Amino acid sequence: MTARIERVGVVGGGQMGTGIAEVCARAGLDTVVCEVDRAAAESAREKITASLERAVRRGRSDRSDTDAALTRLTFTDDLDNLRDRQLVVEAVSENPEVKTELFEVLDKIVGDPDAILATNTSSLPVIRLAMATGNAERVVGLHFFNPVPVMPLVEVVETLHTAPETLTAAREFATGVLGKHVIHAQDRAGFLVNTLLVPYLLSAVRMTESGFAGPEDIDEGMQRGCAHPMGPLKLADLIGLDTVAAIAESLYQEFREPLYSPPPLLKRMVEAGLLGRKTGRGFYEYGED
Repeated sequence: MTARIERVGVVGGGQMGTGIAEVCARAGLDTVVCEVDRAAAESAREKITASLERAVRRGRSDRSDTDAALTRLTFTDDLDNLRDRQLVVEAVSENPEVKTELFEVLDKIVGDPDAILATNTSSLPVIRLAMATGNAERVVGLHFFNPVPVMPLVEVVETLHTAPETLTAAREFATGVLGKHVIHAQDRAGFLVNTLLVPYLLSAVRMTESGFAGPEDIDEGMQRGCAHPMGPLKLADLIGLDTVAAIAESLYQEFREPLYSPPPLLKRMVEAGLLGRKTGRGFYEYGED
């Protein structure tokens, strides 16, 4: 694990997966993005291309850098194309069964025993995924934040089995290669940031649910009164209400504290498909852009 990581795989082409793949390609890494089928892989390509083009239009990147990043990206629906990767980052939905099964498969496919298998889970204990493999020492948590190209933080999560060299390589990848800032978090549901953040978001949902205040007043109060860059309900919409609910449920299962329990309104909105920005409607409505 002493060699510099140059070949990366990302499993999952959603919001987080495409963001992780984009920053890897921008950092000069040979990056393979794997999705469930060709249509989903093509959708991931379109998302990343659109993001890179926006960066050019807004003056955050020049054309040559964007073109070079695009040449480093490969999109596939076949996990076998990850065999030669030095690092694979899992970024699929927050479903423990799906993630566990994926790690079982990746452990067999990614042949180099020194290759790192990382998860971007925002709520599940990493050890649960590590124990699905035959080599738990090479599994680590790399929790990025949305939007990945903009947010500077990565939580590095060490399990009871993570090898010291795996931890060192993961930290060097996040800081030295991607230029992110790293904090270390314990392998507990929610890690550090979400354990603090999610109860705050749920409190805002409960306040709306009870009729105490409307979303606009709640968000404006926290922005103008506490200097938060974004109110809690707009932030929940940005994260995705399904993701917020999944994190809350995982935290509640771990700690059994009422403040972590997802409120009925949040559950009903998820069931109704009102997931926030990614579906065009959550606590607010959103246009095409």
